[in-house]
Order: sequence, then structure tokens, then C-alpha cells
Amino acid sequence: MKFPLLRLLLCAACALNAGVVGAEKADAKKPMNIEADALRYDDLKQTSVFSGNVVLTRGSIIIKGARIEVRQDPQGYQFGVVTAEAGQRAFFRQKRDGEDEYIEGESETIEYDGRADVFKLIKDARLRRLRGAQVADVVTGNVIQYNSLTDVFTVDGSPQKGGERVRATLTPRSEAPQPAAPRPALPLRNDDSLSGGRK
Repeated sequence: MKFPLLRLLLCAACALNAGVVGAEKADAKKPMNIEADALRYDDLKQTSVFSGNVVLTRGSIIIKGARIEVRQDPQGYQFGVVTAEAGQRAFFRQKRDGEDEYIEGESETIEYDGRADVFKLIKDARLRRLRGAQVADVVTGNVIQYNSLTDVFTVDGSPQKGGERVRATLTPRSEAPQPAAPRPALPLRNDDSLSGGRK
């Protein structure tokens, strides 16, 4: 029996990145752990449905939702849908490789397209980059689409439907100031010209 969720998590490890650094490479070698109240697997349709307070972990990857449905197409690509409880948001988080940085996203629904390596956060969507414990960048909108192959994300508001406009707070990456090199101490010398010469 194959679990298409394994491949989804491997794709998620590659897709949940930002910038040149990319996602934590070690995640692909870590075991996957899934906790849920129930699982329904259909081998013929190649679908798995986890329901009831679902928590997926693999290395630094954490995905949470009330329900996660995964299907696999004939070519082996994975497509996943994570949905939240009413009034809540589905959530994902992953560490960036070699950095003390994390990417977090949350929305009412998260769709993953394994063929295009795209995450789509739908309705009340938020995407954050954390540097250590500090939130560095925040983007909100009705729909956020993140493409890990091109490292491009798009954010759509829905002002024409009475929704919110897109909002972003982007913090510049500050360079740590380099300490000035200590100046060598100059040797003290007697200078008779200042005192008018010795007599």
C-alpha cells in the first residue's frame, strides 16, 4: 500500500522555501510523523484523507489542519488540500537551510500543486518570514500563491468584493556593523619643540 502523503511531504520540503537559501535540506531525510483522529485511504483513487486535528511533521516541517486530503495523478505528482476548523486557519512552517530563519503560512485553506511546486493560501491568508524569534516580513491578502521553483509569490486582495487590500511589511536585512580595527598605539617621545627646548 502506497501513501501518497510521503511524496507530498518531500515536495513540501522543497516547496516551502524563500530566497536563495531555500528550505532545510535535511528535512528530506527525516522520518514523517502524522497524528490524526482518522485516516481514510483509497488505493484505487490514490487518495488519503486525514481528519481530526491533523499534525504532520518531518524534520523542521510542521503542517496543521482539521483535514488534509492528498491525491496522486497518474504521473505521480501530488496535490494536497489542507482545511481548517471553522473560524480557524490551516498552518505550515519550515526552517530555511543554513539560516536561523523560518517561513510560516496560514489561511482557511492551503492547496499544494506538486507538479508546479506551488502553495496557494486561500482566504484570510498570511505569510511570514521569521529571523530567529523576530517576525521580519509579513504579507496578508485574500489569496497568496508561492512558487518555490521561481521563488516568486503573488498576493491578491479582494477590494472589489468588499475584502481587504493587500498589506505587506518588509524589513531590510541589516548587515552587522564591522568593528573598527584597533589603531596601533603610538609610542610617546620627548619633543623639545613644544616646551621651547631644554635648557
